[in-house]
This record gives sequence, structure tokens and C-alpha cells, in this order.
Amino acid sequence: MMDVRSPLACLGLGVVLLASSGCSPDDEHRQTSLDEKTAQFEHSLDAIQDPTLKSAVAELGGSLLLLERARFKLSTKPIEAEYGEDSLALLKHYPTPQALADTYIKGLFVLRKASHSDYLTDLQPVFPFAPAAFSFPNGLEWQSVTLSNNETVPFQPEWSETDPGIQLSPSSSNLTNPDDLTVTYPFVEGIETENTSQPQPVTLKGRIEVIAPRKVFTFDLSRKDVGHSRREENVSVKLLSLEKNHAEIELTNSAPQAPEVADVSPSPLLVQARDTSGRFLTRSGSINESAAQLAFYETQLAKMQKQKTWSDALEQQLHEQQKAFEHKQPSHYTKVYFNGLIDNLQVSVLDFSGATVTRKDLELAIRRLDKNTLEKTVQRLPMPVTVYDDQVQDWLKDATLTEDQLKNSVRVSQSVEDASAARVEFDHPYTFNDDLVGATRTSSDAPVTFFTADDEGKRGEPIELPTEAFEVDPWRGTLTYDLNLFPENPEYVVGSLPLFLASIEKGSIDTARLPGGLSLDDNALIVDQALFPSDSWRFFAKDTSGNYLKEILNVSHRAAEHGTALFDVHYFYGQPTTIETYQRTALNTVQYGFEVKLDKPETK
Repeated sequence: MMDVRSPLACLGLGVVLLASSGCSPDDEHRQTSLDEKTAQFEHSLDAIQDPTLKSAVAELGGSLLLLERARFKLSTKPIEAEYGEDSLALLKHYPTPQALADTYIKGLFVLRKASHSDYLTDLQPVFPFAPAAFSFPNGLEWQSVTLSNNETVPFQPEWSETDPGIQLSPSSSNLTNPDDLTVTYPFVEGIETENTSQPQPVTLKGRIEVIAPRKVFTFDLSRKDVGHSRREENVSVKLLSLEKNHAEIELTNSAPQAPEVADVSPSPLLVQARDTSGRFLTRSGSINESAAQLAFYETQLAKMQKQKTWSDALEQQLHEQQKAFEHKQPSHYTKVYFNGLIDNLQVSVLDFSGATVTRKDLELAIRRLDKNTLEKTVQRLPMPVTVYDDQVQDWLKDATLTEDQLKNSVRVSQSVEDASAARVEFDHPYTFNDDLVGATRTSSDAPVTFFTADDEGKRGEPIELPTEAFEVDPWRGTLTYDLNLFPENPEYVVGSLPLFLASIEKGSIDTARLPGGLSLDDNALIVDQALFPSDSWRFFAKDTSGNYLKEILNVSHRAAEHGTALFDVHYFYGQPTTIETYQRTALNTVQYGFEVKLDKPETK
């Protein structure tokens, strides 16, 4: 049985966990009403004696209450703009959905990660694009690893403490790469065995499956489309409503769903929104049940609550009623909430009235490409697919960052919970310019003065303080002060912090005419660190399409463990034809002057 991933699939309800927010009196009343409703439902459960009936009622009733709570949270969340990526950018680079599916499969390879244990070796499957960003149903199962002594170790879903042999199981320690695997060697008390003396993993075997839709249709909608239907072939999309931060959409597909996806039930709708800036807003959640569906489930719940016992006949009746209801519902409904004010929508429909299922047996060589290596030769990493990185252009826009743009991006926040370590933080978004600033900074001067307030609440007299009363960390942009060492409460703080701005020079070189110090070996750009040191140079590759190629990884080849870098190697998905260079030619210090009215600690 394959573990089929379906990033678009929602089991009735898709809701992102939300931060709690302030409530209006109406909101508080709704919250109280919901709490009372929950308490009443839990009380009614206590009266049900039949355990099977009780479980069924708890599951359906609990789901309905969860959905109601989600609706409440989504509707009361403050509307604040938060931006994300174009979820369908990948598809725009490939002629058909099947071409995208093929790229996902052929671009998969496996890295052996550097290990700090003599008894563990981690393996990282590397996908050409993140599984969470890949919008087609897909599944991956690992079967075995072959070791250097030709031993085959079967995959097992979890590590066994009692198994005396070598094991292959999912990594339990890595939350950032949930697909990682671990080869575990047996530990023998009193016997030291170095990892390099163990049989090493050479090949990983498995099986991958991807289901590509027949076609993907995209509709651009705005408020003028509310109440109207838009049709492409067998697909019709109707915009039911479009409010400040949410939209309701109904999808109808006149063609039946392909039998290949009957067991997967992928969600066919992908809804994105832009604000007036033209950038994509992130989603805060969605409700995928229409009013008619909710009414039907409420009716089923009421019917179940009237029963004394659970029976096969009742189960059959409920199942048939649900099938009959779903048969009468030809449309797919969703209400999507966004973090920001919606200007227009982009609605994409994955048409699974036809589907192509691609299954492939995998036998992948395990590669060792550490971030730092003492190897003098360049290891090849041939890649049979081309993948573009649509985020590079946005990232590079800050190569021309100005002093005013840098100053205006600073956000000031305060923390006064601990009177002995009150803080003022000066933060700004990390940009490409910051990346090229590096660690070489020329100024640490950060004069700061605290003030009292006058009778009108404005800035008053400066406060004389011992040097240990406050500390400025200009590199992290923090000011920490101890109120216990102040002769009187400060009301204002005035001063300046150094910000750092790189002067960056851009260049573009045809790969057929690379200068000394740069060379190309298939999809690998080799950079001589003596001529192009990595602290002041960055490189990006394009192919003949003019799009930026996605960098797979880079390796720094060094003379010694912590010694001088000899050359760096950048590997790309695709064949570079143009290299863009960005060089830091100067480092400038920008003084950020501030006057901050200080928050007062809460009195206890």
C-alpha cells in the first residue's frame, strides 16, 4: 500500500493554526455560545451507552464543532498582509501536467548526509521541488538499501530496539526533512566501531507513483465576476462571493472523475489571491463544506443521536443516504480565507476527468556531497531534468537597495516583561543585500541616551546612568536595559544604530566565454576562491529560456578541515548558458537614528 501524498486534498476541512486575536463583544458572545454548545454536546455523549454509537456520534459531532470553531477563528482573525509564492509557478514552465510529473520523478536523487555518530548514517532524498509544493497526488515507498558488502537491508516503518542487525527506517530526529531515512548499525557494549568500518549504504531502492491530471485550467477573477460562471471545455467555475479577505467558489465538472483517482479523491481546486501590489497572499484556511452539506451532516447527526444502539442496518442506511446525497451534488465548493485584502483571484482547476498514472521502480545511487570537503576533484552530479527558480528574480531586486529603503524597512518592537532585561529590537527583513554584507563590518558605534518625560508627556531630561545599565548589540540590532539600575523610569530612548549596505556590481557572462577562475563542467559551475572569494561574490545561472535555473546545492572544496577554501562548486538543475555575477565592491555604514517612546512594564 503506497503512502499517497496529496497536498491539495482536504478531508472536509483545511485550516491553518491561527494565533489568537482580540475579540469584539459580538465575537465574545459567539465564542461563549460555541463553548456552551460544545459543553452540551459532550454532556449528551455521556448519555449514550452503546460504545460504537457513542464513537460514531463523537466523530461526526466533533467534526462539525471543529468546523464551526474554525469558521469563527477565520472570520475574526485580523486582516494583515502576508505574502507567499505562486503555487502554480512550477506548472507554467512545462508544456503539460505529465511533463511536470516526469520531472518530479526523474529529478529525485539521494544524498548521504554528514554523520556525527558511529552508529547512524542519514540518507536524504532530494526532490527537484518540495513535495508540499507539488500539486499532483504522489506516493513514495522505500523498499531496501544495498550496502558496500552487497548486503540488502529491507525498509521498516520504525526502528526496532530488539532487532540485532543493521536497520533502514525513517529518521526520527529531522523535522525539516521528514523524508529522511536512517541506516542504524547495531551497538555492541564495550566495542568501538568507527562508522567508516561499517558496510556503507550504496544504493537505495523504492517505488514512486505520480498521478497527473488531464489538464489544468486557470481562471482570473475579480469582483465583476461575482455571480457569473466561467467555462473551459468540461469545467465551469462560479464565483459566489468575494469579500475583503475571503472568497466562495463553486466548481462543476461535467465529465466524471477518472477511475485512476477514485481511491485518492484529490481536491481539484487551487485558489490564489493577489492584493493591489500584485503579490500573492498566503492562505489562512478554508472551509470546504457548503450550507447544503452542513445541513445534511447535521440531519445525520440528529438521526444518530435518537438511536439507542448501533446496528449494521443503521450503518448501511447512513452510508446509502450519504452516497445518494453526494450523487446529487455535482459541484465542488470551497470558501478560502487569505492573509490580506484581496484585489483579484487566480482559480486553477486540476481536471481529473482524465488522469495518467506513472509508476517507476527506483534504484538510486547514494551520493556524498558534503557542504565542505577536502576532496580535490569535482564530483559530477548529472541531472536529466530542468527546474527553474522563480524566486531568484524577487530575491535579486535588493541588489540595488538604497539607504532610504533600508531605513524604511526597519521595524521597532519592545519587550518589558522582564524589568532587568527590557529590550528594544530594531529588525528588518533579511535581503540579498544582507547576504552580501557578510561578516566584515566596519562600525560598532551606537550612541544611546535615555530620557524622562516632561509635564506634557514629551521628551524631558537625559538620565545619568552607569555603563552596566544598558547594552547595545549593533550587529543584532538590540538594545537591552536593566530598569533596576535606573534612578527614575525612562520614558524615551534616543540614539542611532549602524546599518550596513553593500554596493553591488552586476555582471553577465556567456558560458562559452567564461574568464579565468570560472569554469563549467556540465551542470556544475566551478569558482576559484582566490579570484572570486565567496564572501563578496554570488553567482546565478540561466539557460537559453532566460529563466533562472534552480541551484541543487553547492560544495566548498578546502585545503584543510577549517582551512582556506580552494574552489566552490555550484550544481544546477539544467544546462547553464549565462552566468550572472554579483560582486560587493564596497561596504557602507548607514546610521539609523531613532526616538522610541518606551513601553512601561506591567505593575504587579
